[in-house]
Amino acid sequence: MGCHLTNLSLLCPETGLARDSDLLIGDDGRIAAQGRGLATPAGFTRLDARGALCLPGLVNTHNHSPLMAVRGMVEDRGFAPAYIPGVPQGHWLSQEETLALARLGVMEMLTAGATTIVDYYRCPEALALAAEEFGLRAMVGGRVMDMDSAALARGEFVEDRALGEATLGAALEVMERWDGKGRISAILAPHAPDSCSRRIFAEMRDLAQAGGRQIHTHLSQSPMEVAQIRAREGMTPTEFLDDLGLLCPDLIAAHCIFMSEDDIARFGAAGSVVAHAPIGNASFGAAAPIRALQEAGAAITLCTDTKSADMFEAMRMALAAARWRAGPLQFEFDAREVFGWATTAGAAALKGHAATGRLRPGDPADLILLDPEAANLRPVIDGFGIVAHSGSAANVTDVMVAGEWLVRDRRPTRVDPAEVVATAQAVCEGLWRRAQP
Repeated sequence: MGCHLTNLSLLCPETGLARDSDLLIGDDGRIAAQGRGLATPAGFTRLDARGALCLPGLVNTHNHSPLMAVRGMVEDRGFAPAYIPGVPQGHWLSQEETLALARLGVMEMLTAGATTIVDYYRCPEALALAAEEFGLRAMVGGRVMDMDSAALARGEFVEDRALGEATLGAALEVMERWDGKGRISAILAPHAPDSCSRRIFAEMRDLAQAGGRQIHTHLSQSPMEVAQIRAREGMTPTEFLDDLGLLCPDLIAAHCIFMSEDDIARFGAAGSVVAHAPIGNASFGAAAPIRALQEAGAAITLCTDTKSADMFEAMRMALAAARWRAGPLQFEFDAREVFGWATTAGAAALKGHAATGRLRPGDPADLILLDPEAANLRPVIDGFGIVAHSGSAANVTDVMVAGEWLVRDRRPTRVDPAEVVATAQAVCEGLWRRAQP
């Protein structure tokens, strides 16, 4: 049965704010019509949204959902858990533990308004199971690496071919089993230039070219990575990927912070995609050169990278970080542009899913409603400003994907959230006990 949402304030990247609108959603999970005063045809249910702001579902382009295990505990200690001693590490996790943590991470992303996510880590089967359970669109992959995980946490780079074969095998298995199953698609995800050998990246390149797939990775996320690749390869991480033939529009690279002017020009000229993670970057005092990357030709998307699932906060931090880099009173970017990064830009940059980041007839009905009584969302003038500068994940009340309500009145419809939280809490407590000397 279709759905007819009435009394909405629709906010779309291309068309702006449309007050007092209706959305007619068909049984095929797509938007059938948008306008004012639409009739409710037979077989449709009329739902009054009480004037709620209705946005396209957010597209969160880079995450590792099991890393919720270290949130609140590592932000004061380093730039990424894999490189920090004395904290739980991914190679410790069983399939069951990974699933418990992934369920918590996916639930947070969904209830924060993300209808399409990219998620990769060890035990990728667990990531796919979690995404399928909650029902959102997810691009999942196995984190492939062949540098010893325990040594990385000590700042050492020791090649481990067995680890490389095992993680590559898990990645290929999840691709074979899950790609195209329901709302799940599979991705290729070598971890980073410093944690992967040239051999692993070459294998990823060959697989990507053979299957017409994108590669998701981290790039230039720390001075340590840059120093390691200079020592190992005699070039920067960006030059390394270019040397392998990986700089292209099918490269999705998170962070892109510590880049030279030549790196920026190379990356942009190739039309590669930045998964901009301003929250995580700022947590260790860094800000990516997003304006320069954009001007060079790179596509910009937005992600939370598991530090938080709040894409509203990410929009706000993206603006603050760009303006901090530019200097006082240099108003780099604006609310409308970062809103586009969180919706249409992310949808357009990623392959293998059906999302568009829009709310037009013919588009999938992937949408979120924001609390119409939230004081922080008033006054609404153009819509973009209040969402990007004042909005919060806590404002999300309802989430729909492909015409199905996955969150209603802030509660997931398919799962018991109390059970998800309790299970993940128990797993995390055990992992942190194990991490103590």
